[in-house]
Amino acid sequence: MINLATTAENTWCAGCGNFAILGAIKSVLQSLAEDGFPLENVVLVSGIGCHAKIVDYINVNSFYSLHGRVVPVAEAIKLSKSNVKVIGFSGDGDSYGEGMEHLIFAAKRNIDITMIIHNNRVYGLTTGQYTPTSPLGFKGRSTPFGTKEMPINPLEVMLASGATFLARGTSHGLELLKNIFKEAILHKGFSLVDVLQVCVTFDNLYEYYDKRVYELKDHNPSDEAAAAGKIREWNYNNDAKIPLGVMYKREAETFDGRFVTKAKITDRDPNIREYLKGQI
Repeated sequence: MINLATTAENTWCAGCGNFAILGAIKSVLQSLAEDGFPLENVVLVSGIGCHAKIVDYINVNSFYSLHGRVVPVAEAIKLSKSNVKVIGFSGDGDSYGEGMEHLIFAAKRNIDITMIIHNNRVYGLTTGQYTPTSPLGFKGRSTPFGTKEMPINPLEVMLASGATFLARGTSHGLELLKNIFKEAILHKGFSLVDVLQVCVTFDNLYEYYDKRVYELKDHNPSDEAAAAGKIREWNYNNDAKIPLGVMYKREAETFDGRFVTKAKITDRDPNIREYLKGQI
């Protein structure tokens, strides 16, 4: 048993959905280690927000990025160290707002990284502003009379962008979350898990989700049309049921795989520039 705990004081609010994500990812990392995968070859990347503290609480390599910039940092790490498993943690404001363009291009490229989105549909760290996934009419500190815009469906955006693995979980479904996380991490290509992670302080949606979520059964994740239907089943604004599980999965060549050269070269090679011209 590997000790993944750290001495950092946990400062999340009691009841925060982040605890479920923390518990699930630690369990998955433990499982990977037991399967023989060296945890020194895992790098966690986080952004800015309540979610970002998760890297303080797990004793593996980690990197704090700027707000909205988890994806480009994760991409850079993967391109520089192809044998590393890179797992990004980001919030809905962090990546669906400031960083959405990075997500789109990472999905388009199919780079082999995993993004776990803490989607609580509110800016929790800055005490309650609306985000791209907040429902129409959401009343927060920046919108006391309610938002006037519709939320985006991030999984639909990612499907259209070319992502090869898409899933959804909740912070009240720990066992399913563990299974999804492990499958996403082991997937070869860009994977994104949208976690409906409840912020008990500024947008407590536990009861709302508990009444509506269900786990996918008899769903073929390789069927893109079926995946699109399931992704659109819940549009963030009505009382429709909310499907959980792996929505979509396919195999495709990865962006980072195209950069693997046929021979070992170093910056001391006098012909490196000419060599790279022929390889890229």
